[in-house]
Amino acid sequence: MLDVSKKRLRLRIIIPAYPAFNIYSHIADKTTALGPVCIASVVNEMEGWDVEVIDENNLRRYGPRSGSLGADHEFLQRQRPADVVGFYGGLTSTIPRLYEIARFYKNQGVITIAGGQHFVEDNIAEALNSGIDYVVIGEGEETIKELLQSIEGKRKIGEIKGVAYLNAKEVICTPEREPIADFNKLPLADFSLVRYAKIKVYPVGRIRGCGMDCEFCTVKGKPRYASAERLLEQISSLLETQDARHFFVVDDLFGQERDETIRFCNMLRDYQSKVGRRLDFFVQIRLDKAKDPQLLWAMRQAGINTVAIGFESPIEEELRAMNKHLLPQDMLSLTRIFHNYGFLIHGMFIFGYPIPEGVNFTMSVSQRIERFKSFIKKAKIDTIQILLPGPLCGTQLRRRLARQNRIYPLPDVGWEYYDGNFPLFEPDEPMTAEEMQHAARKLMGKFYQFKSILMLGLLVFSFPALALFLHNIKLGWRKWYRPWRNDLARFGGWIVMKKWAWQFKKDKFLARLQAAKAHLKIRQAIV
Repeated sequence: MLDVSKKRLRLRIIIPAYPAFNIYSHIADKTTALGPVCIASVVNEMEGWDVEVIDENNLRRYGPRSGSLGADHEFLQRQRPADVVGFYGGLTSTIPRLYEIARFYKNQGVITIAGGQHFVEDNIAEALNSGIDYVVIGEGEETIKELLQSIEGKRKIGEIKGVAYLNAKEVICTPEREPIADFNKLPLADFSLVRYAKIKVYPVGRIRGCGMDCEFCTVKGKPRYASAERLLEQISSLLETQDARHFFVVDDLFGQERDETIRFCNMLRDYQSKVGRRLDFFVQIRLDKAKDPQLLWAMRQAGINTVAIGFESPIEEELRAMNKHLLPQDMLSLTRIFHNYGFLIHGMFIFGYPIPEGVNFTMSVSQRIERFKSFIKKAKIDTIQILLPGPLCGTQLRRRLARQNRIYPLPDVGWEYYDGNFPLFEPDEPMTAEEMQHAARKLMGKFYQFKSILMLGLLVFSFPALALFLHNIKLGWRKWYRPWRNDLARFGGWIVMKKWAWQFKKDKFLARLQAAKAHLKIRQAIV
C-alpha cells in the first residue's frame, strides 16, 4: 500500500521493450514515445510528487539493463524506489513485456497503472488480471492527476472519469472523460524526465485525432488542435535545452488544419532564420496533399525534408476495403509532385489486406507481388515499409475478422506478434499465411539489398565530378545527396532484415503458426 506519510512520492512511467525479434528496435533507441512524457510532465507539477520515465528501448546512457530484455527493475527499485508505476500500452506487441514488469512491481507492493491504445474492450479485464491495479481509458493528462490524488486518499475513486479497476473481482469502469480540447492548459513535454535515454529524434505534436476513418487504424474522432504558437514553443524549448535538431511530428495527418499548418510552417521558417539554425522535420501526410502547392512550399521552407505517406496498396479493391479515398491511377502523379518539391518519401504499405464479404475479387500472391514491385519502382519511393494487416484491438478490421472467425487464437499467436511482421489471421484464398509473410519479406528484401554498399562507394567518388560537370557545388550536392542517402538507408535496411531473419528463425514462429491454424479450424468447426 502507498505510504502517504512520506514527504515525497515517486511515479515511474515505463515504456516496455519491444520483443527481441522486432525490426524497429534500431529506430527506437534514437527516440521515445511522446505520450508518456506528456503524462510525466503533468505529474511533475503536482505537489509532493517526483516522476521519471524509463524507456526500455532507449537505455543508451548507462542504463541498467537486464540480462535478457529491457531494464533491470530490481536495480531501479533499490536505487530509487517507486511508489506508483505507470505503463505505456500504446503498442500491442509490447503488452506481454508490460504484464511481466507489472507483476514484478505488484509483488513488490507497488501500485500499478496502465493506459494506451491497447486497453479497449475485453483487454481491460485482461490487464486488471495481469498485475495492473488501474487502467486509464482515453487521454491521461487529467485522469492521472485525479487518480494519484485518489491513491493518496484525497479523492474517491468513483468520482474520477476514465478509470477501470477491480472491485471484488468485478471490473468497474467509471464514465468516460471528454477528450482534451484546451491544450494550452497542459505543460510542455519535459524530455529531461526521461532517464538514461539518448534522444536524437524528438517527437512533437499539435493535432490529436483523425477524421479519415481507415478500417485498420485505432486513431478516430474529430481532430483537435493546439495552437501553432504552442508547437513552436515546444520546438524552441527543445532546441534551447536539449540542442535538438531532428523532430518527428507525430500528428497522424500533417496539414489537417490547412491554414493553421501553413501559418505554423511560416513561423517555423522565420524562427530558424532568426536563431541561425536549420532544423530537420519528419511528418506523416496524406498523398492527396500534393494538390496543395502552397502547403508543400511552406513545408519545404520550414525544414520539413521527409514525409511518410500511407500508400497502403496499389490495388484498388484493397484501398476500398481500407476506406482509403485514393485511386491507384492517381498515386504515381501525386507522388511525383512530392518529389518535385524535394521531399524524401517514406512509403508505408500493407500487403495482403483482407477483402470484405460479398466482393468478387481474387488475386494470386505472385500477381500481388508484381503490382507492389511495379508501383514502388515507378514511384521512385526513397524508403519503404511493408507490413502485414494487423487486426489491432478496437479497430473495425478486428471486429470484421472476429465476426468471420479468422483471427488466430492468442495462446498460439500472442500479442507480441502484433507488430505488422507476422500473419495474425487466415488470409483470403488462394493465399496462405505462410505465402503472405514470405511475400512481404521478399518485397522488403528486394528493396533493401547488400549491393547498395557498392553504390555508396561509387557515389562517394562521383560527387566532385558531378559538381564540376554542373559548375555548381550546391546543385551538385542536391543531385548527389538523394541517391547517396537512399543507398545508405538501403544497406542499413539490409542489415536490419538479416538480424530480423535470424531472430525469426530462432523464435520458430512457423511452428506456432501451424498450431494456430489447426486450433482455428477446430474453433471454426465448432461454431
